[in-house]
Parts: sequence; C-alpha cells; structure tokens
Amino acid sequence: MSDWTAKRFWKEALVVADGDGFSVHLDGRQVRTPAKAPLVVPTRAFAQIIAKEWDAQVDKIDPETMPATRHANVAIDRIGLVHDDVVTMISDYGDSDLLCYRASYPEALIARQREAWDPLLAWASDVLGAHLEVHVGVMHVPQSKADLNRLRSFVDAMTPFELAAFHDLVSLSGSLVIGLAATRNAQPVEALWAISRTDETFQSEQWGKDDDAEAESAIKQKSFMDAHQFYHAVQK
Repeated sequence: MSDWTAKRFWKEALVVADGDGFSVHLDGRQVRTPAKAPLVVPTRAFAQIIAKEWDAQVDKIDPETMPATRHANVAIDRIGLVHDDVVTMISDYGDSDLLCYRASYPEALIARQREAWDPLLAWASDVLGAHLEVHVGVMHVPQSKADLNRLRSFVDAMTPFELAAFHDLVSLSGSLVIGLAATRNAQPVEALWAISRTDETFQSEQWGKDDDAEAESAIKQKSFMDAHQFYHAVQK
C-alpha cells in the first residue's frame, strides 16, 4: 500500500467517515491497500481496530501484528473480485465437515466427539435447516446436495469483509458448521475453538503435550479469535 513503509512516519492514526464507510488516515494521508485501492471499511468499529494496529507500531512496521489491516486488504483487493469462487471454496467444507467424521475407537474418544459435536450438528439442523450425516472413519461420504446448498446460501449472502473473516473461522476449525455457529454466537467463541480441537485435546491427554504443537495451536487460536472479532465488527 502507498502508506506502507519500513518505518513509522506518522504521529497519529485517525478514523474518518468516507462515503458509506470509514477509512484510516495517518496524519491526514489515507491508508491504501497493496493494490492501491482506498482502504474503506463498512463500520467505524472495524476502522477503529485498524487504526489501533497502526498506532501500535513503534519503529519498524510489522504486518504480522496487523491482522485487521490484512483482512481489510484481502476483502478489498481479492474477495470483492472473486466472490463466487471464495463462496464455493468455503462452502465445500460442509461436504467434509470435521463434525461429521467420527473415530471408531477408543470408546472414550467416541464419547468425547459425540458430546462435543452432536449439539452443533443438531443446531445446524434446527436453526439452519441443514441436516448433515455422521460417518465413522475418514473416507469421504457425500452429504445431501440440498443440505449443502442450504448452508451455501448463508455463505453466499456474506459481504467481502464478512467472507474474509469467515474464511479463517472455517479453515482454522475445519468445520463450516463451527464457522456459522461463530457468526451467530451460538456458543462462546472459546468453546467453539475447544470443540474444534476435541481430537487434539484427547490425544494430548493420552500421550502428553508437544511443545511445538501447543505453540502452533496457540497461534491458530488467536487467529480464530481475531476472525470472530472482525466478523462481528464489520456488521452494520
């Protein structure tokens, strides 16, 4: 983006009303995306999150500490141009949803999966009108096209900014149902993340924790929490 340099050059990041949306200005200079488009977001709440990221930069700018800015860039520069392709990519998770593939053993894991995952599948059936079948093993078994199309309709209705966040909710959890539950706050976001990690938690309890795996999981969890925050922040 035109305002992106190696070092901080501005004193203050301010949110400015911009048409039907809001932009962030660095000492009066509007932030732009990598494709040079004006970075205009739909709500003041999301613009304020972005402004705080810019204000938090000390000396050298670190893009890794600016997830909201990255989400806005993706929504504007990419998703807005290929909306249908993104909808298809995300919706495809429904046909191999994490919640639908169950262990055949041990009994303790089977029970753990049933306790954690069945309520969300029941929620998808009752609230979203999509009944997904449960299967044992990892071999792919297609779901009903009618149910998948029902789930896709919710994804298709999302704006580019919502899709940018929703993509992370689904890809990080491995579940279209968990992603949709997060958008509707069907359960606390921390609980939804824990549900997505049911298998990993069980394995660590049996065999002990792996430091590298724990560190990677913590990074993914933060990204999941960020995506949940961003999704709700861009809603008018």
